[in-house]
Amino acid sequence: MPIVSHVVGARPNFMKAAPVIDGLAAIGIGQRLIHTGQHYSDALSEVFFRELDLPAPDVNLGVGSGSHAAQTAAIMIALEADLVSHRPDMLVVYGDVNSTVAGALVAAKLRIPVGHVEAGLRSFDRSMPEEINRIVTDALADVLFATSPEAVDHLIREGVDPGRVFFVGNPMIDSLLRHRDRFDADAARRRHGLTGPYAVITLHRPSNVDSPENARRLVAEILRLAELVELVIPLHPRGRAVLADAGLIERDRVRVIDPLGYVDFMSLVSGATLVATDSGGIQEETTILGIPCLTLRRNTERPITISHGTNQLVEPDRLVAAAQMILASQREPLPAPRLWDGRAGQRIASIVADIVTGPLGPDLAAERPEAAGR
Repeated sequence: MPIVSHVVGARPNFMKAAPVIDGLAAIGIGQRLIHTGQHYSDALSEVFFRELDLPAPDVNLGVGSGSHAAQTAAIMIALEADLVSHRPDMLVVYGDVNSTVAGALVAAKLRIPVGHVEAGLRSFDRSMPEEINRIVTDALADVLFATSPEAVDHLIREGVDPGRVFFVGNPMIDSLLRHRDRFDADAARRRHGLTGPYAVITLHRPSNVDSPENARRLVAEILRLAELVELVIPLHPRGRAVLADAGLIERDRVRVIDPLGYVDFMSLVSGATLVATDSGGIQEETTILGIPCLTLRRNTERPITISHGTNQLVEPDRLVAAAQMILASQREPLPAPRLWDGRAGQRIASIVADIVTGPLGPDLAAERPEAAGR
């Protein structure tokens, strides 16, 4: 029986992988789930397996944190041993984290076909580590699953064979739609002591949290925003110390909390008046939930959320002005972007199954150059 292995390692991967794993299980394809351990706390890892009904990993490589080079190298070393011992017919990687690019590199050199879910996203900003990961992963992938027409266009312009590119929709939205009935905004309000309109803020990008000067400017604007609306800030471990030194602490109308599990976080977001973030996935989730999103970056790899009208790029010093416009406006529900319909995982599973059970599978592997001496 064909075997498909999946590599996941960080919080954003889990929501993308769950629908694909479910889809393959429904059609009887054998699977192996490899957790690299890139994220390893309960709030950033284990809770997602429980809440998304993901199967327990077949192996946890336990690489932990580290610099980009150290972490990627550790994943590659551990993953190579697993793939040699349990050679799959395809390795599926997700998103743009270090686990993603490490998986693609190892599988390519072992001549194992690679499928990339969320291929073709581009911010065109190579100062972002994730952009490097996207470019390298897409260059190595044999099958590329795109979430938007723009992503397909990027891949074609980069010279990818159109026959290897599939516009399938967004599996992260599959997870959101599947669990939406569990989101309880009223419970989130009670849990966090919120009495009026509130905004949710998430921050972890180097451009916002690595520089003490940038962090001070951003925190000053956030505290000004708190004069308009209550704030809840689930703070990622990355950048916590810098933001705290910049003055971001628990105070009246500002609740700084630990990271939340999927259902608790989406419950909080679903009741928000607006969200300010530097995350990628939250731009997509707020698009479906109809929550205005302010992305605290100069660019986004998800321009569909901009053109759709639910998201806008905002320089940190313009956060309050942009929030004021949202608070003064009324928003109308918008239809979901094309193919963001809860069936992306099924589409991906069907394509993967066709490849690993049919003649295309051996063809993909045969096109790999010999690895000896490389």
